[in-house]
Amino acid sequence: MKLPLLDFIVFFVLTAGNIILGASFYFKNKTTDQFTAGGRKLPAWVVGMSIFATFVSSISFLGLPGKAYASNWNAFVFSLSIPFATIMTIRFFIPLYRGIGNISAYYYLEQRFGAWARIYASTCYILTQLMRTGAILMLLALPLNALFGWDIKTVIILTGVMVMFYTVLGGIKAVIWTDAIQGIILITGAIVCALILTFSMPEGPGQVFRIAAENNKFSLGSLGTSLSESTFWVVLIYGLFINLQNYGIDQNYIQRYMTTGTDREAKASTWFGSMLYIPVSLIFFYIGTALFAYYTARPELLPAELGVAGAADKVFPYFIATGLPAGITGLLIASIFAAGMSTVATSLNSTATIVLNDYYKRYINKDAGEKASMKVLYLSSFLTGTIGIFIALALVGVKSALDAWWSLASIFSGGMLGLFLLGYFSKKSVRTDAVIGVIIGVLVIVWMSLSPLYFTEGRSLAFRSPFHTNLTIVFGTMTIFLVGFLMTNLLKRRGSNALIGNTPRAPQRGV
Repeated sequence: MKLPLLDFIVFFVLTAGNIILGASFYFKNKTTDQFTAGGRKLPAWVVGMSIFATFVSSISFLGLPGKAYASNWNAFVFSLSIPFATIMTIRFFIPLYRGIGNISAYYYLEQRFGAWARIYASTCYILTQLMRTGAILMLLALPLNALFGWDIKTVIILTGVMVMFYTVLGGIKAVIWTDAIQGIILITGAIVCALILTFSMPEGPGQVFRIAAENNKFSLGSLGTSLSESTFWVVLIYGLFINLQNYGIDQNYIQRYMTTGTDREAKASTWFGSMLYIPVSLIFFYIGTALFAYYTARPELLPAELGVAGAADKVFPYFIATGLPAGITGLLIASIFAAGMSTVATSLNSTATIVLNDYYKRYINKDAGEKASMKVLYLSSFLTGTIGIFIALALVGVKSALDAWWSLASIFSGGMLGLFLLGYFSKKSVRTDAVIGVIIGVLVIVWMSLSPLYFTEGRSLAFRSPFHTNLTIVFGTMTIFLVGFLMTNLLKRRGSNALIGNTPRAPQRGV
C-alpha cells in the first residue's frame, strides 16, 4: 500500500521529532546519575505518564486489540489486578528503595541475603527484558508491514538499530519525556480509533454491541476453578503477581521512582500512571471487539489471509492502514512506533544500569570513573538491543504476541518476586532459608515450563504440569516465599545477618 502524503508527513514529523527530542538530551548525560536517574528532579506527572506509557507499549496497542478480536475480554482481568499491586508498591516498596538510595533494584537483596541473591534476581530481570524487547520489536514491524508491505524481519532489524542509537543518545530523561508526550498522543489516537469504528458500522453504533454480544465477546472468562485454562481467576492471580513484580521490583519502574524529588512525588506518579492504564486498556479491548463486529458486518473489506487463525495481531494494523481518514493513519502509526521505541529504550537503559551497577562496578572495577562507566552503559545498551533483535526475529509468526509475551515473562521472571517478599516480610529469614527456597522454586518453575514440551504422550503425561503457563510465576513466587518462611520457623533461626525492621542496614549509596 502507498501511504498518502499527509499521513507520511505526520508520521515523519512525529517520528523524527521523537528522535530529535531524545537526542537533545545527549549533552545533559555526562554522568551515570544523569543517564540512569535523570538528575532526580523530574516532575511527578511526567514520571507518571512515563509509567503509563511503559505499560502501553506496542504490546498493548496491538496485542490487546488482537486478543479481543480473536477471543474475548478475558485478558482485561489482568488490568483489574493493578490497583492491588499498586497499593502494595506505594505502601512497602517505594519507601524501601528511596531509603536505600541505590539505583539498582537488586542492591537490597545483597544487603538482605548476600551477593548470590543480587546476581540471581538481576539475571532473571535481564532475561525478562530481553524477551520483552524482542516481543515489542516484532509488534512494531506489523503496522509498517501492513502499510508498505515491507519485510517484517527487515523492519525489525532497522527499528532495533534506531532504538539503540536513540537510547545511547537520550538516557532516562529523554525516555521519560518522550514517554509522556507519546502517552498523550496514544490515548488520543486510541479514542479516535474507537469512535471511528463505532460510527462506521452499516447499521449504526448499536450493531457493534449486538454482534459482540452474540459472539460472547464481552466475556471476562470462565468463573470455574480450573487451573489449566485461562479462567477469570487464573488471569487475575497472574496479573496480581506480574504487576506486583512490575511495580515492586522491576528496574524499569524502580529507576522512575528515583527520578522524582520526594517520596510523595514518587508515590503520586505511580498511582497516576498505573490507574490511567485501566481505562485505556479498556479502550484497546473495545477496539478489538469493534474490529470483530466491523469486519463481521463488512467481510468483503478483510483480506482472506487476515481471516485465518493466527492473524489477529495484524487486523488492527490493517484497519489503521485502510480504514482511517487521511492524517489519522500517520498519527497512529507514528504513535505506535514512538511508543514502542520508547519502551524498548527503557528496557535497554534499565538493563545497562543493572550491568553497570550489579556487575561491572561490583566485580570488575569497583572504582570505575564516569568515563569508564558511561562506556559500559553504551556497550550494554548495544548488546541488549542486538540480542533483542534476534529474539524478535524468532517470534515472527507466533499465534498471539500477547500470549507469547505473557508466557515468556512468567517463565523468565524466575519467581524472583518470592525472594523479595521473603526478604521484606520474613525478617528472621537468613541466607540458608533463601537459598533453599530459591532452589526448590526454580525446580518448580523448570517443571512447569518444560514438562509440557517433553511429556506429551503415554505414561509420561503423569509427569506433565497440569497448570496453565501463566501460573508459573505464581507457583514459583509462592514456593520460594513459603519454603523460605517455613525453613525460618521450623528451624527457629535467629541468624545474626537477618535484618531487623522493614529496611536494610543504614542506607548506603555505594555499589
